[in-house]
Amino acid sequence: MKTRTKIEPIETSSLVDKVEVRLLEYIKQNKLKAGDPIPKELDFAQSLGVSRTVIREAILRLRTFGIIESKKHRGMILTNPDIMNNFQRMLDPTLLASDTLKNLFEFRLIMEMGMADFLFEHKTAKDMLELEEIVVLEEETHFNKAVFSLDKEIAFHGKLYEMSNNDTLKKFQDLLLPVFEFVYMNHSDLLSKEYEYSSGQFVTHRMLLDNLKVGTPETFRTAMRRHLEPHFDRIFRK
Repeated sequence: MKTRTKIEPIETSSLVDKVEVRLLEYIKQNKLKAGDPIPKELDFAQSLGVSRTVIREAILRLRTFGIIESKKHRGMILTNPDIMNNFQRMLDPTLLASDTLKNLFEFRLIMEMGMADFLFEHKTAKDMLELEEIVVLEEETHFNKAVFSLDKEIAFHGKLYEMSNNDTLKKFQDLLLPVFEFVYMNHSDLLSKEYEYSSGQFVTHRMLLDNLKVGTPETFRTAMRRHLEPHFDRIFRK
């Protein structure tokens, strides 16, 4: 039987999509850095053989992502995009599927298990004092130590993110609220006092703070894993 030629897939990307890719390729190939000027719309239009309207729409996309901005007397220049700001714009729990929120929460667990070395390296007396104040306030107003409290979780863990001394991680704490809310709305059964911890004891924020004072990154990671055990249990049990 005669071998037939395969049907090639149809190109589905729009002209603007293709121009956007070409503009990004131009930036990479010329090794442009933040602050470097880029050609005018007319120059791009002539080089690519498309209308200025197409170029303008492609540039608008890059401007939306913070890759390009216009400067007075300088024209368009390349900028350093704020990736967390772009991420935050889309992180509306009413717009995201439950699987996406679940993945974001898992990402939070991964980050918190990995920040121990940075906390011990960068912690200061001021940080420890502020963390102490958060824990004291929690102890004075929250009597059931075996149940997670949303506002206390955000306050304590948000401070840990700040103490990491990592700008991207600091900004990530602003994204915590919808992720925490996802857990509380959908998995309250694992956050209740009936949950049975493998060690027989719930590791409180006070215990984590004490470990941060006198422990090591290794002992802190172990304590954090036990503190977050209900969440890991929910994820791995399915």
